[in-house]
Amino acid sequence: MEYRERKRILFFGLPWTFTLYTITEEMLNVKRGFFKTVEDDCYMYKVTDVHLETTLLEKLCGVGTVVCITSDNTSPTLKLVHVKKAHEIKDFILKESEEARMKRRTLNTMNLNSGMHMEDADIDS
Repeated sequence: MEYRERKRILFFGLPWTFTLYTITEEMLNVKRGFFKTVEDDCYMYKVTDVHLETTLLEKLCGVGTVVCITSDNTSPTLKLVHVKKAHEIKDFILKESEEARMKRRTLNTMNLNSGMHMEDADIDS
């Protein structure tokens, strides 16, 4: 399955921008620009969290913004701005990112000691 969606302006949700989002089972691609084109890719297994942001005006126009938190060095946050079917796309990315991690046997861990100082940690030397 694949989603191809354009960034839309908030004026009636029309796709008059030069940003194209392509979401597949393996990859998330953001291509933007007219004179200078910039492409940003992220493998699905690197997506760690996804959430949906929808303002009142976006709700009226039938669009939303999907925010992907990734472990990618070049783009730790990818935003799919003003897209139609935003809730469906968010659910697809969540499902496919989990499946991609399972295929690659990748584990996301959280550093529980990140907020602790070394003197607070109980470490046997």
